[in-house]
Amino acid sequence: MSEFFTPQMTLLILMSAVATYVTRIGGYLLISRLNAMPPRLEAALNAVPAAVLTTLVAPAFFAGGTDVKLAMTAALLVGLRLSAIPMLIIGWIVVLAARYFIG
Repeated sequence: MSEFFTPQMTLLILMSAVATYVTRIGGYLLISRLNAMPPRLEAALNAVPAAVLTTLVAPAFFAGGTDVKLAMTAALLVGLRLSAIPMLIIGWIVVLAARYFIG
């Protein structure tokens, strides 16, 4: 048996799946019972994607080197004008160029 497929790991994966399902279905059931969504709740739910993105990007920006900071800054500037695919491509190009030329 592999070290990744121990009974404890299998139990952890199953418990994580159940916890994820319960939180997602719980939120759906809670919102589906509301006749009209309060404006504050709608504003809070609209802010969730930006908050999640910030929690993913900020640690990488501050822990990364100059190459990562340049690539993220370039991707941000491109992302303000273009869609996600050009933003990713420009980010990759900048990080590769920075790693090649800066080191």
